[in-house]
Amino acid sequence: MLFKGFLYGLALLLVAVLRGRVRSGRFRQTVLLISSYVLYLSWGAWFALVLLASTGMNYAVGQSLRRKPSGRVLFIGIALNLALLSTFKYLPEAALALPFSSLQRFSHVALPLGISFWTFQGMSYLFDLYREEEIDPSFLEFALYMAFFPVAISGPICRLVDMLPQFRSEQAADWENVGRGMSRIATGILMIQVGKLLGQGIFAGDGINSGYDRVTSWSGPDVWCLAFGYGLQLFFDFAGYSHLAIGAARVLGLVVPENFATPFRSTTASMFWTRWHMSLSFWIRDYVFIPLAVLRRETWWRNSILVLSMVIFGVWHKATILFVIWGCYHGALLFLHRQVQGLQRRLNWTPPAAIWTPLSWITTAVLISLGWIFFRSSSLGQAKQMLMALLSPTSYATHYVTTSLYLMVILLAASYLIVVAVAELMDRYSSEAGDSPALICMAVRTRWYWVPPLYVLALFSVSVVIFTQGDSAAQFMYRGF
Repeated sequence: MLFKGFLYGLALLLVAVLRGRVRSGRFRQTVLLISSYVLYLSWGAWFALVLLASTGMNYAVGQSLRRKPSGRVLFIGIALNLALLSTFKYLPEAALALPFSSLQRFSHVALPLGISFWTFQGMSYLFDLYREEEIDPSFLEFALYMAFFPVAISGPICRLVDMLPQFRSEQAADWENVGRGMSRIATGILMIQVGKLLGQGIFAGDGINSGYDRVTSWSGPDVWCLAFGYGLQLFFDFAGYSHLAIGAARVLGLVVPENFATPFRSTTASMFWTRWHMSLSFWIRDYVFIPLAVLRRETWWRNSILVLSMVIFGVWHKATILFVIWGCYHGALLFLHRQVQGLQRRLNWTPPAAIWTPLSWITTAVLISLGWIFFRSSSLGQAKQMLMALLSPTSYATHYVTTSLYLMVILLAASYLIVVAVAELMDRYSSEAGDSPALICMAVRTRWYWVPPLYVLALFSVSVVIFTQGDSAAQFMYRGF
């Protein structure tokens, strides 16, 4: 893992230098494409062949759609993409679950890294062409779009209509963007390490992973700790990776979609899904929900499509009953939020914000955390057992997971909130320096002197704890999807 990190860092540096010195758009595209495939090949030559096959297939179907938008051609293209994705992502699990000897040969098929992400990118290209968007990539440009190394493994999911003008740009390097990109990379590295710490714990076998995989009995407080802690772990890991990807693209002079926007501030389930895994949420909205919802005007139809969209969201992660339940659960939350909004409109009632906002925030946090039980549990039986513990009043008198896990989750959550609050406070006062207190003005002006040492101290402290535990917890949790 360290070698691959070094390889990616070296490639980013070399490509950034070349991009800064050469103005030719075609040369820049070629260097980026070669670098992307070299890095992807480091994970396996077979994976690169699958990516190349998907690229060629989508480009060929796209050429046909460019000549004449056709629903039949679009259907064929989407079907081919789903067939390719299902072969590698869903067929191996089906081979293990179903008692058919003919399927057993597929049980050991390896999942190409990022296939869920770049398959959705290919499909968005076909959808946009069918809608007659003005997109005319060369094969080189389309291949780069599919394999662009900062986002190829775990997103964010990009769209060619946004990326193509940037690929063709011949602007010189913007050192302000390079600085911002490096800042995002630094943030991502720390967040990933914090997510890793949550997974493995301060002491051996004392983290979120052990709480789900080794503990066999849970009390009500245990389940709340593990549910919220897993959401925090997933956020730090995936949002941290997104920072890395967005920062690396920024260093190369490219802007890719944001993936997270302070999701823990959400006061409704609808708001949460505009702040969490945004590139996938908006993909599902634009290419699944809206096209299907407009087919009929009845309210029941739109609500059904809303739930169906969230089920697709769940199955995108993994085709298991737990992820189907997770999708249905979030679909139900979105449906209930719409009912509350409709009731408020009918009654012409606007609740007082001072009471309603914190109540909505707490309710949303609780409901979202409950959903993580289905997302993380290893079996339906485990999820049922954890939910039963939540409903048992007597279970709240004890706990089975360690006290250190409770403290770690609370301290890391509080630390994150403090860091976000301080960062926003500094941003606000830096734009209103004339009206700011002298002490805050001085802190804003000197932040490049005191923030880096604090960052280094935090990264060093977390890394030392992880190293002493044997570096056992997995990184980049979304690689498995």
